[in-house]
Amino acid sequence: MTEGKLVHRKDYRYFVPITTRWMDNDIYGHVNNVTYYSYFDTAANEYLIKEGRLDINNAPVVGFVVHSNCSYLSPIAYPDKIEAGLCVKKIGNSSVTYGVGIFKKGEDQVCAYGELVHVFVDRNENKSVSIPAAIRGALEKLLIN
Repeated sequence: MTEGKLVHRKDYRYFVPITTRWMDNDIYGHVNNVTYYSYFDTAANEYLIKEGRLDINNAPVVGFVVHSNCSYLSPIAYPDKIEAGLCVKKIGNSSVTYGVGIFKKGEDQVCAYGELVHVFVDRNENKSVSIPAAIRGALEKLLIN
């Protein structure tokens, strides 16, 4: 890490390949800033589904995004192949703070990086609950110091 910033590939524990789409580009010819948040969401949810066994359609507990931020260092544009790097910065009783970095495929330096915070809630009650054991176990594998 460089001064607390997750800017290199080695700072992340899990990677999700993402193909940029034509519609991701804005009038300036690069991926629009809001699209990065969909990449963040894709990375975190793919991990929860694959590694935490989250059933997005039927699980009684789901993760709601309550906070996100992103810093942009260099542009990406369609048709770039990119990878979203994921790590866990903090796990609480009902919440997790992810670090997410967007890389051009195979590059070491992030193009953008930021955080995404999930609070786990009872699907029916919309009230926070403890992170389910299977999800917590998966998240702990991505925890950085």
